[in-house]
Amino acid sequence: MDMNIKHAAKLLLEADALLITAGAGMGVDSGLPDFRGVEGFWRAYPKVKQLGLHFEEMANPQWFEKDPQLAWAFYGHRLHLYRETTPHKGFSLLKELAKKKTYGGFVFTSNVDGQFQKAGFNEDCIMECHGSIHHLQCTRDCQGKIWSAEDVQIEISEDFRAQEPLPRCPDCGAMVRPNILMFGDWEWESRRTDMQSRRLRQWLAKLEDAGAKLAVVEMGAGTAVPTVRRTGEDVARHFGVPLIRINPRESFGAEIPLQMGALEALEQIVEV
Repeated sequence: MDMNIKHAAKLLLEADALLITAGAGMGVDSGLPDFRGVEGFWRAYPKVKQLGLHFEEMANPQWFEKDPQLAWAFYGHRLHLYRETTPHKGFSLLKELAKKKTYGGFVFTSNVDGQFQKAGFNEDCIMECHGSIHHLQCTRDCQGKIWSAEDVQIEISEDFRAQEPLPRCPDCGAMVRPNILMFGDWEWESRRTDMQSRRLRQWLAKLEDAGAKLAVVEMGAGTAVPTVRRTGEDVARHFGVPLIRINPRESFGAEIPLQMGALEALEQIVEV
């Protein structure tokens, strides 16, 4: 472990650019639930446990048609939780480190919580591959629009029901939903994420053209939905650099595994 910590610190210090990849485990040190396993999800949402629903079943766009009050209770609670959460110190350590790099840094995350933006990262240097709870779309995607959720306030009753009035599309009057890629989701409007993806590809191409030295650090990305892990692995392999993987349970599969939480590891490997 000590050797891995020293190796990771050296890579981060000497890099010209920093790719930060993050899954749900990144927010645990800020007090956010990571919904690990059905019991973890049910601890966070006991009312959903009474319905016998797993996360994969609850995080499904069908509820905005079948039971919009339940859907908005779930997503409305999360929206307010993320708004009220303060990103932990690890975010600022990474932000300050990226500022010192010749080519800066870029974030690739599956998290929909907007914590990197809240911590002060440049919006143009973040890719949210599953979208963002802080943005909305029409359930019918009538105009292909995506807009801010900043004016949305959801009141939730004790029996876990969102109270009317619920958000409605200003163009067609249909129910509104978060601009998040859900399970079994064929109606997600991906235009915002597609634009983020283009910016990430352009940044990586710029690094490659310049022969820049890239460091790739991954935090809290599990194997259940491996998008973040695979992305970091692919980029690290393409640039011929080791992947730093920070994960208290699933650190395996990387050249530099750190079996630790995100904050604990970052405080030891990031020098600013």
